[in-house]
Amino acid sequence: MNIAVKEGKMLEEALNKALIELNANQSEVIYNKEEIAGKLFKSSTVKVTVITKRDLLNDIKAFLKQVVEGLGIKVEIESNIREDVYNLKMYSDNNPILIGKNGQTLKAMETIIKQKYLKDWNIFLKINLDVEDYKAKRIAYLEKLAIKTAKEVKETKFDVTLENMNSYERRIIHNKLTDFKGIKTISEGEEPNRHIVIKAEK
Repeated sequence: MNIAVKEGKMLEEALNKALIELNANQSEVIYNKEEIAGKLFKSSTVKVTVITKRDLLNDIKAFLKQVVEGLGIKVEIESNIREDVYNLKMYSDNNPILIGKNGQTLKAMETIIKQKYLKDWNIFLKINLDVEDYKAKRIAYLEKLAIKTAKEVKETKFDVTLENMNSYERRIIHNKLTDFKGIKTISEGEEPNRHIVIKAEK
């Protein structure tokens, strides 16, 4: 990675030095800063460690590839940055293993990446990790399930309990049925066995 480490009396001074070295503007980089206490007769300074978002994305990609291939799975990764979200899409010869049950392995790898860069850079990155188009297909399935079940509940007046889901998937169900008249949705249970119950309004 191409990293610039600079010091200055103020943050702006140190950051400008780093931006010149990296030939980048501030919107293209991320950085962390450290206050350096001044010694006798010397004032304190600010130290910054700066990397471009593009270099960081390449580092994340290399780290992910190392993790996956450490499992004995060959993988190709497409990546981009959109609105400060680091998107990585994997293509492998064993997609079910990378996805896991209801996307649990995928979610775990997202967490590993976030924790690594939180530790290394003291920043919380927005990571969107996918395997081919699993997430888009999963969202479409959940939305279809929500509408289908809501119609049944409204007609029969019997409550229906859906399968256990993580908070992201439960939010998809809740949002899809927000404006569906005649039913309401509630979440019940404790993680990891939390689920949605679709009820008919009385």
